[in-house]
Amino acid sequence: MDLPVVMGVDGSEPSLHAVDWAADEAALRGLPLRVVYASLWERYEQALFPTSGDRSEQILNGVFVAAAAERARKRAPDLKVAVQVIPDAPTPVLIREAHHASVLVLGSRGRGDVAELLLGSVSLTVAGRADCPVIVVRGSHDDGDGTHRRIVLGIGEEAASTNAVRFALEEAERRGAVLEAIRAWRRPAHQTTDQPLLTGVPAHAHAHEQRAAETLEAALRGAPAGVELHMRTAEGSARKVLLDASHGADLLVVGARRRPGHFGLQLGRVAHTVLHHAACPVAVVPEPV
Repeated sequence: MDLPVVMGVDGSEPSLHAVDWAADEAALRGLPLRVVYASLWERYEQALFPTSGDRSEQILNGVFVAAAAERARKRAPDLKVAVQVIPDAPTPVLIREAHHASVLVLGSRGRGDVAELLLGSVSLTVAGRADCPVIVVRGSHDDGDGTHRRIVLGIGEEAASTNAVRFALEEAERRGAVLEAIRAWRRPAHQTTDQPLLTGVPAHAHAHEQRAAETLEAALRGAPAGVELHMRTAEGSARKVLLDASHGADLLVVGARRRPGHFGLQLGRVAHTVLHHAACPVAVVPEPV
């Protein structure tokens, strides 16, 4: 049996925007949508980010879940939507739900003066621990509406990008989008162009760029012919390169290694940065060690 797309809602405006993405994702995959609310979410968030007002009664009555489900049905009328309120804290609920999901969709709920920039603590933790792909729909922008027909894939080391490559190719094929695969590279600090041997023709830089191109080509070898694929290397930190590329994209895909038996956040610096600052939704795809 195919696993559903699971949407975690928290009653915030960002999570309602994320419902649209989740409904579209489920419809594209031909899968049901499961809308889940952890009824202790508000208590959990208030402990970290105190707010005024008490909406616990509304939450426990499933008001937000019902609103999210209705929004999903309007977005995709033929979509099968199931809802559930679970009396537990959000992080364990969503990590458990990830065991039985094809993909988990979350909003980017930040608090305070930088609410539009920083990712909410629940989304960040779940993205770092879930064992299925997690799509975090960032902010209130419209980049999640699929209007650009462009998906960006960050390529790490070849062996560490297998699942992310497969996920990005499938997303591009479903959406009829161009897949732009990027491999960032940097020359070692001691190989600067102010050295006499590197003045004029930067041979060492060329070697690093060539290795990046080879890694990129190896990772995308066997890509289906039906996907329009653009591959490029870029000099600079992977974090900056991918953040720049996220502008004008519908989705940014990165891999994140999962270490069996390792507890806590399992996100590298690249995934952590793009989850906080990307200009489009971000998919974090778990990769084995």
